[in-house]
Amino acid sequence: MTTSSDTVQTDLLRFLATRTGRTWQTDADVFGSGGLSSLFAMELVVHLERSYDIAVRGADLRMENFRTVLQMAALVERLQQQPTAADSGDSGDSGGSGGSGA
Repeated sequence: MTTSSDTVQTDLLRFLATRTGRTWQTDADVFGSGGLSSLFAMELVVHLERSYDIAVRGADLRMENFRTVLQMAALVERLQQQPTAADSGDSGDSGGSGGSGA
């Protein structure tokens, strides 16, 4: 199930306001403004994973994906469009990646 970017943005703005006690703009750098910790970043990850049935792993855990509501909504949209490793049941590691192109 995919969720519209507007819905994700509205939810995130509400979540941020509830957790921080202030209002936010969709393009505001939530960590650049100071006062928000790496622990809060993990709370954001858990919120996104639970709310949108996604798994944020590996390279997607970069801070740049969580700096603004717009970036977080884009991450949710992208992850909802990708099958999870559990869905595919295969890591894609079939070897043989070193062919010699003529």
